[in-house]
Amino acid sequence: MADIIQIQELCLSLPGVEECFPFNETTLVFKVGGKMFALIPLEKDPQMMVKCDPDLAEEWRLRFEEVEPAFHMNKKHWNSVILGGTLSWERVEKMLLHSYYLVVQGLPKRLRCTLTLPDSLADYAHPQL
Repeated sequence: MADIIQIQELCLSLPGVEECFPFNETTLVFKVGGKMFALIPLEKDPQMMVKCDPDLAEEWRLRFEEVEPAFHMNKKHWNSVILGGTLSWERVEKMLLHSYYLVVQGLPKRLRCTLTLPDSLADYAHPQL
């Protein structure tokens, strides 16, 4: 089971990550290179929204009842993950790292080169949950 503090600590431990409140004072957003990879709506039951490969997004929605299309986001690429249920911290962590990986891979090379990325990050291109 994961909590918001664990998620915040993991996100902020990743290279180039900033946290901000660009939409309102109740939606915590994590960005890398100015691009969002995770959102936490603080006024709702514990949950997070993460970017996801479209094929994995659908697979995870079918496999885990805590995963559903993200509200107010492109549902092809974003999932909402309900926290506090049966999903283990390891699964939540893999979902976050997958989201971070996708966003980093989409950054211009000049920005990616400024990040000291762990070699293991490539393992999250298609993580096994």
